[in-house]
Amino acid sequence: MEPLNAEDPASIGPFRLLGRLGAGGMGRVFLARSAGGRTVAVKVVHAELAAQDEFRRRFAREVAALEQVGGTGTAPVLGSDTGAEAPWVAVGYVPGPSLRAVVGDEFGPLPPATVRTLAAGVARALTHVHTAGLVHRDLKPGNVLLTVDGPRIIDFGIARAVETVTDGGLTSTGALVGSPGFMSPEQVRGDKLTPASDIFCLGSVLVYAATGRSPFGTADSGVHATMFRIAHDEPDLTDLPAELSGLVRACLAKDPARRPSAAELAETITVADPWLPADVLARLGRHAARILEAEPTPTAAGTVRGSGPGSGPGPASASASGPDDPTPVPAPKPPRPRRTGLVAAATALVVAAAAGLTYAFWPDPDAGEDGRKNPAGSASTSVAPRPAGIVPAAFLGAWEGVLRGSVDSPRDAARIEIVQGAAGAKAAVYTRTSEEQMCMGRSRLVSADEDKVVLGESDVTTSVPSQRCTPLAHQTLTLRSPDVLEWSSGAAKATFRKARSGASIVPESFVGSWKSENDPLIYGENADRYSDEVTITQGPIGSPVVRLQRSFPRLDDEGALTADTVTCTFTSLLAAVGPPLVIAPGTSDPDASDRDCERGGTGGYLTIDRFKGRERLLLHPMLDGEPGEYYRR
Repeated sequence: MEPLNAEDPASIGPFRLLGRLGAGGMGRVFLARSAGGRTVAVKVVHAELAAQDEFRRRFAREVAALEQVGGTGTAPVLGSDTGAEAPWVAVGYVPGPSLRAVVGDEFGPLPPATVRTLAAGVARALTHVHTAGLVHRDLKPGNVLLTVDGPRIIDFGIARAVETVTDGGLTSTGALVGSPGFMSPEQVRGDKLTPASDIFCLGSVLVYAATGRSPFGTADSGVHATMFRIAHDEPDLTDLPAELSGLVRACLAKDPARRPSAAELAETITVADPWLPADVLARLGRHAARILEAEPTPTAAGTVRGSGPGSGPGPASASASGPDDPTPVPAPKPPRPRRTGLVAAATALVVAAAAGLTYAFWPDPDAGEDGRKNPAGSASTSVAPRPAGIVPAAFLGAWEGVLRGSVDSPRDAARIEIVQGAAGAKAAVYTRTSEEQMCMGRSRLVSADEDKVVLGESDVTTSVPSQRCTPLAHQTLTLRSPDVLEWSSGAAKATFRKARSGASIVPESFVGSWKSENDPLIYGENADRYSDEVTITQGPIGSPVVRLQRSFPRLDDEGALTADTVTCTFTSLLAAVGPPLVIAPGTSDPDASDRDCERGGTGGYLTIDRFKGRERLLLHPMLDGEPGEYYRR
């Protein structure tokens, strides 16, 4: 949980805000409390979505449908105002960590009995969701929470409201609703989605719970390759316990008609009690007292701020336990001697406090001497090793966007390239180019989850002109689809798309020498004394790949042509590969330029077309003006 910002309200409806839980493509999520002391998650829709009448209508229908679900295995709706200037909905907050946190960060793969009980609990929740006429559409480990009395699923409903164009997985912006690695074949293809889509996603979630990985690609798999495997290949069930094979294969059938329904799964799977391994239960109890002490602290300006010992990458929302939910249980790992009493006490404490707990502090902010978060208390516990980096594979690589202007006519272009790294590492290189300057720098990684990467402190590495750039502010990257993400930094926002990266990324069609052709009707008998040439070479972002050389007659004091020739040479750094090819403002080469030449140029972009059957290079300034025209030499 993060503290409230100065612009955040102190309350929404009857709920007093305690802090920020996160933000996504649909809106912001706050931790809050009701007047009666119940802890809730309040989701507030983004202004740009709230301005769309069609979205408002769908959002209202989804909230009404969520209310029918009733909180059985999900987050119960505790309040809403779909007609407000900023529509919102408040749901119960689940006292438990996500499956992703437990398997990926803490304990590693779960035992088969726990996985079967997980399947039954999620299936029971999906039964109520599907009966209400909803499809979850984003069932993944981060959206499944583990509580003492069973799993809970969160974060659905609003995603369906965003669908304003098709009945499939695409939104009005062309972005996919779903998470790569945990999508169904129907989502990959953009087909109409039915409840069977959620069952396929459940199958992938069960494989993750039992093995620690997705059945269609590892963390470093390419997004497109993963989606192709989902649509066409059989799942990789290596290391999946044999007793889970039949259940998982039934869920992962390519044909939706061959998959079992959620109700069939809930009715046929046997569960046990307790369902979580002993160390997970102990962890729940260990945090209970600390969670109950979390209270808001007023700032000097009177804004309510959240307080507490720390927060981790926990869920954005969740529900309290429902009376109709199962109490599943697989065989826990053998506890150490004298541990039974601790587990029993922990379980009792969490159950007693379930209605009011706000599990905002998972994982434990305390770290062991080996640097791992929440080191296991038993040597026999399976603990996943700390990963070398925290950036999801879907974010890795280069992304480009336009902050002002359009894709075809940029006025302010930006690029960011993300590499793997741990929190605190300088894992991103950004480039921003306008008419007047180009700035490059390295940004420090603050946090990352399956949907969002946050970057903080930056260092300027390149400034054109020199010493003109300041470090870029805090950046947030939110994944919309495998090829689209939303970028924001302060008030600036843009849509970024996947781009090429590497040491030689200039398209070969641009490489070579190009020369302007002077019209004798304009230049008269001196046309051959005017020369304008562009040479483009291969190279990476930030390298001087464009060289512009211009020659023209020197003028005397009266403005008449002399016999002397002035030669001016400029180089421009590569800023983005688009298309179009974006270049930094030109910098004069003093060794190849006359003293009368200007010392710099403006940022621009290059395109290629065909004119009268010939290939033509156009050099556009990043302002209103005619482009320079060049033809291959």
